[in-house]
Amino acid sequence: MNVMRQMIVIVEDDAGLRRALERLLRYSGFRTRSFRSAEDANLFESASTARCLVIDVQLPGISGPAFYDTLHAPRPPAVFMTAYDGARTRGAIESTGAHALLTKPFPGEALVEAISRATATA
Repeated sequence: MNVMRQMIVIVEDDAGLRRALERLLRYSGFRTRSFRSAEDANLFESASTARCLVIDVQLPGISGPAFYDTLHAPRPPAVFMTAYDGARTRGAIESTGAHALLTKPFPGEALVEAISRATATA
């Protein structure tokens, strides 16, 4: 798969983790745009052109799953991240039709693999 042209949008409120995810994905050959919250006006434009979204479940304001539900079809695939893995979180993610849920902390390879699987089936 040629990842060089694939734009990945990251929505993560933790600045340190957001920068680390950007570095990881750029090193892996992806282009990235990142945002602190779902309310960022630029996010909605970027989300429609992204190849995949990497979204934190717990965000300030609108949650990651609620944001993903607002996107119009066809929506890009999504990989969600959470520090609070439980039945309620899993249920919320499954209801969105997301491709993966990763529990923080996770190895970088797990994210790259989840994105690769999500974009291969989208």
